[in-house]
Amino acid sequence: MNWEQPAPELSPATRPNAAGAGREALKALISGLGEKAFRGGQLFEGLYVQRWTSWDQFSTFSKALRERLEAEVDLTWPAIRESRTAEDGATKHVFRLGDGMEVEGVHMPYADRTTLCISSQVGCAMGCTFCATGQMGIRRNLGAAEIVGQVVTMLNHHHHPAGLPVNLVFMGMGEPLHNLAQVMEAFEILTDPKGLAIPPRRITLSTSGLVPGIQRLGSFERRPRLAVSLNATTDAYRNRIMPVNRAWNLEALSACLQAFPLGRGERITLEYVLLHGVTDSAEDARRLADYAKGFPSKVNLIPFNEHEGAGYQSPTEATLDLFGRVLSQNGIPVMVRRSRGQEVGGACGQLVRGSEAEDLEADASAQ
Repeated sequence: MNWEQPAPELSPATRPNAAGAGREALKALISGLGEKAFRGGQLFEGLYVQRWTSWDQFSTFSKALRERLEAEVDLTWPAIRESRTAEDGATKHVFRLGDGMEVEGVHMPYADRTTLCISSQVGCAMGCTFCATGQMGIRRNLGAAEIVGQVVTMLNHHHHPAGLPVNLVFMGMGEPLHNLAQVMEAFEILTDPKGLAIPPRRITLSTSGLVPGIQRLGSFERRPRLAVSLNATTDAYRNRIMPVNRAWNLEALSACLQAFPLGRGERITLEYVLLHGVTDSAEDARRLADYAKGFPSKVNLIPFNEHEGAGYQSPTEATLDLFGRVLSQNGIPVMVRRSRGQEVGGACGQLVRGSEAEDLEADASAQ
């Protein structure tokens, strides 16, 4: 399989859509209407600082310009079709896109910040056996505007207060490195200091281990932090649960991560989903510690989030404690990441849309 084969892109709309567009695109749009280019900057700030959602809110524009924009330019963010909030406060949102396809994102509030988990593709080509999204296959890439749209829509829906920090994790549906051009275009919009102004250090991109994509990501001077979904410590088991390992095995991945350019104090995050009886032995813990020593790293231990049809179980608390002790004793920073939103299907590895989601939900309802 060609792991770098892009998903088909959406056909361009007949009317331009300002929502989710970048600074230069908005300047070009406004100039095309015969207005001065600085109006494009005002439009950018209205979309991302004020987070306005209708043309009549743009009070910095003349009435005539607002009326022309209303007639000629869309201002359409991804629509929330469904929202489900868990007892821990996390909310899974289903976004309906312009072509009727759907993706999911998760809003996770904390006292001192908000974390948003966003998608980069409709579905995923990677086929990881423990991930519900992998059951979908790949439908298409998201455009940068659709990625940005998830963020703005969730911030507006939850009335996010100005000044409260936002963390973004590309850990939703899709393999971000399969759609790197659009992800990085979205990254530039999301981090623009005159817009949403999310610091790059607060954005994390998670990959299944696409070595060429990691190398390309490292070529960007400004980029998200890197997280790698490892999940096994031998090629035999990683081949079994993550097909990407058949193309780039653990040794190739380690060599790539050793060469990855890191900023001062920066570490690569290794995400390790523990599957009971599969990847959670004492030997796995020791091999994981040895692997993590190869480059500046920290480890997130993730108890498997059970979902219909997966065929795996969560590890025991004793196993989690063992992994934590072994990693700490080897000088590896470690934390247990207990995914939020599990009972509403919003936890790590549970995002899935389309007929697969309906089948899983029907199975769950029947039990």
